Amino acid sequence: MSSRNSVYNENPAYAFFKTSFCPSLRPGFRFCVSSIFFNFFFRQYRAALLPGRVPVSNVEHPLDLKIPFVPSWVTIYLDFSTFWVRMLSFLLRQYGRRSFTVVREFTYSMGKLYAFAAEAYRKNFSTTSRPFYISRPRFFLIHLVDPHLMCIPSLHVMIVIFTYKMFAVIARTLGEEDKLKAQIEEMKQGALAITQAVVFVKQHSVNCIAAALYAVTCFDSSLFPQEEAEAFCSLLFGQAPDPVGPAGDARLLTNYKVHPSASPKTRLPDSVQAEIKAHIVNLYRNFLAQKTQAKTWEEPLLDFMRPLRQ
Repeated sequence: MSSRNSVYNENPAYAFFKTSFCPSLRPGFRFCVSSIFFNFFFRQYRAALLPGRVPVSNVEHPLDLKIPFVPSWVTIYLDFSTFWVRMLSFLLRQYGRRSFTVVREFTYSMGKLYAFAAEAYRKNFSTTSRPFYISRPRFFLIHLVDPHLMCIPSLHVMIVIFTYKMFAVIARTLGEEDKLKAQIEEMKQGALAITQAVVFVKQHSVNCIAAALYAVTCFDSSLFPQEEAEAFCSLLFGQAPDPVGPAGDARLLTNYKVHPSASPKTRLPDSVQAEIKAHIVNLYRNFLAQKTQAKTWEEPLLDFMRPLRQ
């Protein structure tokens, strides 16, 4: 396999059909899809149609006002839904049956991630004041399918972080870590881009990012420990590194379809970047500190949202 292959060249439909019809992959696929529909769509729409059963908190922060609304980031934002499926297509195409075990385990884990996040949602929904912008069809789709009641923790951020970290684990499991260094970095940059996009399109607050980092650490602390979470945060809103090979040879990453460099240049002032990243890290640390005294992982998030109920 050439190290020049980009994960973003893969068609997510391949993984969808492969996991749907392959007998050994189908159970994980079914579990994942059912978890997504129940824990994301059903819970949200039930709350939207039958309000009052579960409290709703507005989780905005004043720092959100310093982040501009940039509609051009919507394509990057929506990529969260195919980000992890494309990764599965890459694995299935490149490694065939050799990848079946890791693909099956990943689909089960993704379903469990949705159920894990729902432990917070079912006790307290959360929202922000997103602009009613439907000039672009993609925004119309967002308003149509997302009641916007699951902001803390941000599932978008949880999904892309879990995906890029698991891709590195899978590469190691397959004994292909050295060959896939470029793709591992590509996935990490994609996760950073989508995390930034959630605030540029006003789907989330900076508070939601901190909560998502905390939730992934709680979900699997060995996969995403505190030092990794804080390192990830330190890279947010910065310029993408040049995708250059270890020996300074030709570029290994053929494209960054979801990277900020593929969108209009959007750069926050350095002082604002510093404020935002300091806030995210401090809030993340506060959640971790409170967890030591909490009965459940979601309790610090619920305590944070309680005074903000509408």
